[in-house]
Amino acid sequence: MIIGIGTDLCDIRRIEKTLAKFGDRFTSRLYSDYEQAKAERRANPASSYAQSFAAKEACAKALGTGFRQGVFWRDMVVRNLPTGQPYMEITGGALIRLNTLVPAGMVARVDVSQTDEYPMAHAMVIISADPGTTVSQMPELA
Repeated sequence: MIIGIGTDLCDIRRIEKTLAKFGDRFTSRLYSDYEQAKAERRANPASSYAQSFAAKEACAKALGTGFRQGVFWRDMVVRNLPTGQPYMEITGGALIRLNTLVPAGMVARVDVSQTDEYPMAHAMVIISADPGTTVSQMPELA
């Protein structure tokens, strides 16, 4: 059962300018250590940051709050399975909000799709409720 859908488009050039102006101050405020390390391994880190930015925005929309009601940027971390498939690790206020959306007896599943074609990055997040186990609940991936 789908309980939330969000999508976002981010201009990579905007992220490039923000990185040039604010650097670590920007990345430390919005991104986890994992996301920063992943981006810095890329030829164009701004592209990776833009994809994560779009995914966080899309997730906040899927939660139905945006960045309000205790939902913060670093509460949502884009991680990858060994296959490369992205998924969203949710903590803090975002997790509290997520838990209010999921019906009793079910668990949340947060699917993420990301892409970029310079100068744009796009992400879509679908939050669903399942009777099964979610990626973020698998201890070897958390």
